[in-house]
Amino acid sequence: QVRLVESGGGMVQAGGSLRLSCVAPEPTFSTYPMAWFRQAPGKERQFVAVWSDGRVYYDDAVKGRFAISKNGGNNTYYLQMGSLKPEDTAVYYCASTSRTRGITSTASVYDYWGQGIQVTVSS
Repeated sequence: QVRLVESGGGMVQAGGSLRLSCVAPEPTFSTYPMAWFRQAPGKERQFVAVWSDGRVYYDDAVKGRFAISKNGGNNTYYLQMGSLKPEDTAVYYCASTSRTRGITSTASVYDYWGQGIQVTVSS
């Protein structure tokens, strides 16, 4: 099973910033959408942002604070998170899919996932 590899999580105070990275293991992933989801304790997995073919889309909860980008040279995707709030605390996952090139926020569409990385924002 192909697995994406995340890094960059940790603990930060409210108002701070963190950058998450996600490395796709194969060059073919450069043509696939790349999304970020998060899951807080006791809650369902929630869509955060997606990059596909140069287009980006964000959940309203993070719009204006988070930015998704791609470094095509090394097949790495980033989620730059700013103005962090305690409610951003969650395990963050990157995900990708070969099923579509479109923008989708539905977790079930994504076939490839990272292991998850903890982000904790203290008040």
